[in-house]
Order: sequence, then structure tokens, then C-alpha cells
Amino acid sequence: MIVLRGTWGRALLALAAALLAALPCVSLFSAVPASAGPGGKLVWIDLDQKRLTVYENGVQAAVFPIASGAAGTPSPIGVFRVGSRFSTEMSGFGTRFLGLTVPWGQYGIHGTNKPSSIGQNASHGCIRLRVKDAEKLYRMIPGGTRVVIEGGPYGPLSWGMRTLQEGDRGADVKELQRRLMQKGYLWSADGVFGAATRQAVIQARRDLSLPAGDRADPALQRRLGMALFD
Repeated sequence: MIVLRGTWGRALLALAAALLAALPCVSLFSAVPASAGPGGKLVWIDLDQKRLTVYENGVQAAVFPIASGAAGTPSPIGVFRVGSRFSTEMSGFGTRFLGLTVPWGQYGIHGTNKPSSIGQNASHGCIRLRVKDAEKLYRMIPGGTRVVIEGGPYGPLSWGMRTLQEGDRGADVKELQRRLMQKGYLWSADGVFGAATRQAVIQARRDLSLPAGDRADPALQRRLGMALFD
């Protein structure tokens, strides 16, 4: 195993991270991608508009109103896949559930026994639909379909800039990891604040002359270029 240390090591890591980051040439939130999923299906969820749109080969096929995560339990932001599907008797998840491949938690698109919540920030992070809409979506969407979730007042920082620590999960953790990758402190970003991220934060704080610690507070996040935006 080759271990890279010091300024040159971090420089090489930063170069490798930059090359890896440059591979996906299409912006996450650009026009509807031509490459979707099985059968040319794509699910596009706009958290701001509280709307789920289904595309088939780039053409809009269906639109459904949704409920998304509450402020304290925001919906994940990013590009995922439908990793599981199941139908059941009526419950809090309605009768249909599409599980998403979110690396930092268990999230899905499902029906609800609280239809009045549609149009609101009301869930624990899942995307809710009316029962009939969820059943229709379930018939349309096979496993493996790409799901894009965008929006929220602060993009990947969800509902604000919080202090991050080991054990935290979310889109903001993944954004922190991306910034640490750009500086050469990490090789990958999975949205889970684990031991490697903790060590990267410790080193970054030292190099940036911030108080010693293993948490990514707003001061560190700002120094890494993270910022809230409208």
C-alpha cells in the first residue's frame, strides 16, 4: 500500500479527486438527462414545487403532488435509483412503496394515510403521495429507475448549515465530503460521516488554523467554500 503524506500527498489526492469529480459531465440539475432507467423512465422530484414528474424517453408522462420532509427531517437531495418495490395493505405508507438507494438512510416514495399532508413539508424524509397516485406510479416505475430529487431552500445543505459530527448522515455530509475531496483530504463521498471523514476534518481544521476538533462546524464549512444560497 502506498501512503501519501504531507503537502505533496494532499496535492496528489486533490488532483485525483478533481479528476473523479469531473467525470460526470452533466450537471445534476440541468435539463432532463437522456439516460434515465429501464424503459427510458425517469422520476424528477422538485421539493420546492412539491411535485413529482415522470418522464418517458424525455417526454412528460405524469405529474403528482407530493409531501416532502419536514425541516428537522429533510428529504434527501441527489440522484438515486429505485432499489426496492413492495405493495401491502393500507398503512401509514399507503399501499405501495418504492425504496430509494440513498446511502445515508432508508427513504422511499409511498402513499400516505394522511392525505392532508400533501403539499406540505411533513414527512420524516420520504416522499408522500396520495394513495391512488402512489398506486399509479408503482405501475409505471420499475426497479432501477433513476430518481432525481432537487430543491430545498439551501440545496444540499437542506434547511441550513448545521455542525456535523461522526455518525451524521445526509446531503450536507456528502457536500462536506466533496469539499474535503477537492482539498485532497478524502477519496470518496457517501453522505455518511465516518472515521475517515472525522480524520479529514481534524486535519483540515489544523491546516486552516481553526481550533482543534473533529467536528465540521459552520466556520470550517465556510472555509471549505460551503455556503447557504437561495
